[in-house]
Amino acid sequence: MTLYGVGLGPGDAGLVTVRGREVLQEAEVVYSPGRLSRSVATEHVPESRIGDLDFPMTRDEEELRAAWREAAAEIAPPARDGTVAFVTLGDPNVYSTFGHLRRTLDAFHPDVALEVVPGVSALTAFATALGVEVAAGSSIALREAARGAAPTGPDRMVLFKVTDAPATHAGLTEAGYEVTYGRRLFMEQGETLVTDDPTALDERDYYTLAYAERPEARVEQATDAETVSSIGKDLEELIPLTRRRPSTRRRPPARPSATPACTTTRPATTRRESPSSAPARATRGC
Repeated sequence: MTLYGVGLGPGDAGLVTVRGREVLQEAEVVYSPGRLSRSVATEHVPESRIGDLDFPMTRDEEELRAAWREAAAEIAPPARDGTVAFVTLGDPNVYSTFGHLRRTLDAFHPDVALEVVPGVSALTAFATALGVEVAAGSSIALREAARGAAPTGPDRMVLFKVTDAPATHAGLTEAGYEVTYGRRLFMEQGETLVTDDPTALDERDYYTLAYAERPEARVEQATDAETVSSIGKDLEELIPLTRRRPSTRRRPPARPSATPACTTTRPATTRRESPSSAPARATRGC
């Protein structure tokens, strides 16, 4: 059958996609690699269907490879016979543990069918929380900044795993970047924090991100307020030259009335105001 890699989004159970919920509800077993992903998954499936996987907190590559081989060996049999899901925060293909599992299954259990269900990535969630727009003509890079690293080069970056914010901040500001930090955004566990003060993030947290931008890197858009204001001034100068002459078409005669006629005129309108919306002014006694 199939093993689904399901992205749960940034940590809020309400941000799991419709397709993601459907797969979780259909799966006989939903495997989780950690407490946070487990807490999101249990909002959609009963705990009795959750399969917990243990991974050591180590940088020893051989120990990690052994743990992934063990996880793949546990997941492969039920995935051959039924529908199984492996959940991860964010998107399965963006800085995710699912990549390790997929490579291990490809190497040792190539007969297991795999399908990926995308989720809201930390990048897009972070950009939304901070009001950062990746507009047409602009670009943004993803970098990892664990253990105080301060990568430079691109004009705009989102940094993952900012575990030593003061050290990272020092390197980035020296290189001319302005930096804003976000911690546990959209997560139901832990304290959510957005700040440009790295000292507020002295306590290390794996789920801390940063947005770094060189001030001169911004790409001006046609709808920027200043541009719109400039266009408006140009239109005001052009309107007297482009205003249409009065119509020469004959109008039907007005019906006789027992009361004096009341005629109204409307002020000339600019292109920003439709004639129907302009206030009418009485020109004869009403």
